[in-house]
Amino acid sequence: MKPAPFRYAAAESLEHALALKARYGEEARFLAGGQSLIPAMNFRLAQPAVLIDINPLLELNFISAGTDGLRIGARTRYATVEHSAEVDTLQPLLAEVLPNIAHPQIRNRGTLCGNLAHADPASELPAVMLASGARMHARSASGERWIAASDFFINLFETALRADEMLVEIELPPLPPRTGTCFMELARRQGDYAMMGVAVQVTLDAGGKCTLASIALCNAGPTPMAAPAAAQVLVGNSLDSKVIAAAAAQAQSEVSPNGNVHATADYQRHLAGVLTRRALATAGARALQKVPA
Repeated sequence: MKPAPFRYAAAESLEHALALKARYGEEARFLAGGQSLIPAMNFRLAQPAVLIDINPLLELNFISAGTDGLRIGARTRYATVEHSAEVDTLQPLLAEVLPNIAHPQIRNRGTLCGNLAHADPASELPAVMLASGARMHARSASGERWIAASDFFINLFETALRADEMLVEIELPPLPPRTGTCFMELARRQGDYAMMGVAVQVTLDAGGKCTLASIALCNAGPTPMAAPAAAQVLVGNSLDSKVIAAAAAQAQSEVSPNGNVHATADYQRHLAGVLTRRALATAGARALQKVPA
């Protein structure tokens, strides 16, 4: 298959890219890695009239750590994030998930922000953003705003970005002390979309009881699915096997998988419980290692 005819424009600056988006609106798409967009165009599932290439915008290629958290720009490749010492130290959940994203060739070209703007609910990264409490920085020719991850993913392949906006960076907040994280998924083959995946983050007090938790799942519904009621089961309790099992059972009831050629909805729901239980046990053990004896 070949894409429908389109106009190509290489952005000369961020302002130029945003001006083009303001001019063409929904008819224009940004091109960074193109790992999702180009196949969709080849199958004519996407038919933008204009492609705005942001690869010349080197100022959007960054990983920056500050007091507000870790920021990652729209031109930053998966591979750069995967091999970043700052990400490994400050955001271990993101570091753990990245080797599960497709294959090295795709990670060398694809971008984190492009993935999030694509909003595929089967992708691992939107779930990680939910579990991490990330914020999305959207800019347009007329202004800018920050969007919480919980408000960003609207529906299947749909985000809160307006027709004239670009996702220019994301920000992940600093992890509280005594926090453990874990990502787990089950896929038929390494690099395939997961039949189910779960990202968890738990914080313990000095006595080893949970004070804060978040659970998010991928391929569990029309968007990445948070499981706030399951997370609340953990708060105020030590993360023993009984509490973890109760949280995992609650997570099963909060997901809405559709089923697919690889797994029925019932099997996906079963996986949600199994993976949540295992991920919480691992995250809890990692957090407990940071509690003084």
